[in-house]
Amino acid sequence: MKLSGARIVIECLIEQGVDTVFGYPGGAILNIYDELYKNSGRLRHILTAHEQGASHAADGYARSTGRTGVVLATSGPGATNLVTGIATAYMDSIPMVAITCNVTKEQLGRDSFQEIDITGVTMPITKHNFMVYDVEKLAATIRQAFLIAKSGRPGPVLIDIPKDVTAACCEFTPLTKEELDNAARSTAITTQKANIRRILTAHVPSEQEISSAAELINSSKRPVIYAGGGIIISDACTELKELAEKASIPVSLSLMGKASFPNSNPLCTGMIGMHGTVASNMAVDKSDLLIAIGTRFSDRVIGAPDKFAHHARILHIDIDPAEVNKNIPASDSLIGNIKDVISRLLPLIRQKPRSEWNDQIDEWKKEVPASYEPAKPLYPKFLFEYVHDSVKSDTIITTEVGEHQMWAAQFYQFEQPRTFLTSGGLGTMGYGTGAAIGAQIANPNTSVVHFAGDGSFRMNCNELATIQHYNLPVIIIVVDNGTLGNVRLWQNLFYEKRYSQTTLDFGPDFVKLADAYGIAGYRACNKEEFKKAFDTALDSHKPAVIDAIIDIDEKVLPMIPPGKPVDKLIMDIP
Repeated sequence: MKLSGARIVIECLIEQGVDTVFGYPGGAILNIYDELYKNSGRLRHILTAHEQGASHAADGYARSTGRTGVVLATSGPGATNLVTGIATAYMDSIPMVAITCNVTKEQLGRDSFQEIDITGVTMPITKHNFMVYDVEKLAATIRQAFLIAKSGRPGPVLIDIPKDVTAACCEFTPLTKEELDNAARSTAITTQKANIRRILTAHVPSEQEISSAAELINSSKRPVIYAGGGIIISDACTELKELAEKASIPVSLSLMGKASFPNSNPLCTGMIGMHGTVASNMAVDKSDLLIAIGTRFSDRVIGAPDKFAHHARILHIDIDPAEVNKNIPASDSLIGNIKDVISRLLPLIRQKPRSEWNDQIDEWKKEVPASYEPAKPLYPKFLFEYVHDSVKSDTIITTEVGEHQMWAAQFYQFEQPRTFLTSGGLGTMGYGTGAAIGAQIANPNTSVVHFAGDGSFRMNCNELATIQHYNLPVIIIVVDNGTLGNVRLWQNLFYEKRYSQTTLDFGPDFVKLADAYGIAGYRACNKEEFKKAFDTALDSHKPAVIDAIIDIDEKVLPMIPPGKPVDKLIMDIP
């Protein structure tokens, strides 16, 4: 059948099993939006208040489901407004397809109205991107884009389409799922460069490599697992739990690895790194084998590279060979799909009972900062623990970036994968509101609670319009300390308390702002007020904003100063 390029886009999205797209219309992409109108019963479109919000919503949709998120934007500023969201997805390995439309082919390169070379702009922050000049190649390109986004280590792919290509017509043949996979893979491997072939072909470790790694684990006396976000991405949480429990191995979690291993499990030592627990950081420091799985050894974890896990051999398991030896040299590695690798290791791992090593870990768990104890009318630990105790274990928690993000990782007890959505790699303030929208759209029967710092929430609070319009029962808790808390903390420690431009002693009034959008707003200055506000919001099954007032000098502790080893860990700041 003969279809326009715009209709081919719609048909290819439906072929891929896409049920929802997020976006914002504009002149160059109007042909696609016209087809969306005609096919509204087949494909749902969520109109956000800003393209950046749409990109974060697509990201939240993907993180909470494991499926590929889709975002649409027009040319020029519409396309560039996606950049932060694309970069956020790229840094955290989130599958996303961004479809932008550009000026006509004849207008390209002429500084035309709202023209931008978006493929050039996004080249460093996409797994791959495409510019489609020929409508005959459009369907194959979209199919490749989805395959690339999900294959191997996932990531965002961008497709830019000139407006006249969306208007042009050609023959279109729909494909079954089996035909889709075969056609996309065959086309990608035969027509693209070597880097695409590498993306689509995961390494498989040899039997000898698996056997050697198993022997390392079996012979170690003080092993520790350092679990990263790759475990969630590869759907290997069950395998991780089996490995840890079989050999009684403590499990420390990166920020992106939170929710990959149940917090309630006795082997869980909590988050590792700059604001990680004493138990996680000391365990890694004193271990004789560090089993790093699906993680990139972020600078926020390793501190001083020459002192990180300096007593241990490091076994690094990851699908991406580029991560091995990038930040920390590994004595051994297994490159491949994490779920498959751990599944092959498990039969070779010897059952081990608890040991003195586990007892030592339990002693370290008792070491917590004095600031954890309640001393204020409303304080962070209470907020996160009360929410956790009030909701189901499958509730999805989203955050912005800052102190509240670290408090969420420290105090909220995650039990299930894909329930903690946060920007780890890029650290994007303004991420969480859009992500909460995407997560709620994707999981309509699941509660979504969004924790936002007052600094971050200002950046994308316009998305309250989206939440209200679609009546999404997202509860937004603004952890309001009247400052850019993380930056203030650094100013306190390293800049002699020169609080330059971090005090937020001006509007908006978040309760009035919520009301302006037609959303229930509450202010809580103590525990009883917060309990009442949260319980009311939860029972209403409607959107709500709670402005939770905490002290300006609440601090995130413990803290290892940047670039310092574990023995410089700070437990208290006067």
